[in-house]
Amino acid sequence: MSLQVSQLSKIYGTQKALDAVSFSASPGRILGFLGPNGAGKSTTMKIVTGYLQADAGAVTILGEDALANPKPLSAKIGYLPEHNPLYLDLYVREFLEFSGGLYGMKPSLIRQRVKELVGKTGLSAEQHKKIGQLSKGYRQRVGLARALIHDPQVVILDEPTTGLDPNQLVDIRNLIREIAENKTLIFSTHIMQEVEAICQDVVIINKGKILAASPLAELKGSASQTELRLETEEELELDWFEGLGHIRFGQKRNIILLETNEPAEARKQLMQLVASKNLNLISLSQSQKNLETLFREITTAQ
Repeated sequence: MSLQVSQLSKIYGTQKALDAVSFSASPGRILGFLGPNGAGKSTTMKIVTGYLQADAGAVTILGEDALANPKPLSAKIGYLPEHNPLYLDLYVREFLEFSGGLYGMKPSLIRQRVKELVGKTGLSAEQHKKIGQLSKGYRQRVGLARALIHDPQVVILDEPTTGLDPNQLVDIRNLIREIAENKTLIFSTHIMQEVEAICQDVVIINKGKILAASPLAELKGSASQTELRLETEEELELDWFEGLGHIRFGQKRNIILLETNEPAEARKQLMQLVASKNLNLISLSQSQKNLETLFREITTAQ
């Protein structure tokens, strides 16, 4: 593991922003760091990158203690914060060259990296414009190029697709995949579709606590069930459905929700029960339980 976070905690006054957060990330795999707004994602990213001190815990990056020695490790980390800080009066190319200079890069290498990243991030037509003249989507591209200018081994992107249109999203997703081929990359977001599109591993955080950490394929496996929704004119009793699977009431007591891996058989049994109880059926429908549904269940169960 090139990045290991162990029992990380952060307290603001009486509020525990992070509560014993632990997870790891590996080279060549994109880790989706997922959670609602205010869950603790950005606080975790700021501590990992050395922008913020932790109150307890440990962060190891490339075998080194990142909390004890944040400055030497900064050259090995590329970071795009949630609120992308840019010098709006600088030209795009000028800003990227300035950013490379901050890392002590040689002028020839800076010119080479700027040319490469301007092309990869789709900034060729914008490189001679002032950053303040750019749309939000293009400013995100500049921030991404700035995070990559020094060719870091660990890349941390906090909400990198904010403000991008659908075409830009595809371009940036492809770039993120390319970056991650030989780097450790953490992609923070609250949008489940983004995680599904590019991530191999997932960590879900809410209210400062890690609620799930697994490969995306495993998480998808737990979200593969079908949900059946039965609504009748009469109120229902849960014990009528005992043995059919996981049953719960819907918004009202005349609605029940059933999770099952065998929807055809479950539908048959539900219709038999409706007939045997002489119930007046309003509807019987089914929907696939997807990752977004699972995410809501995990983050609202606290």
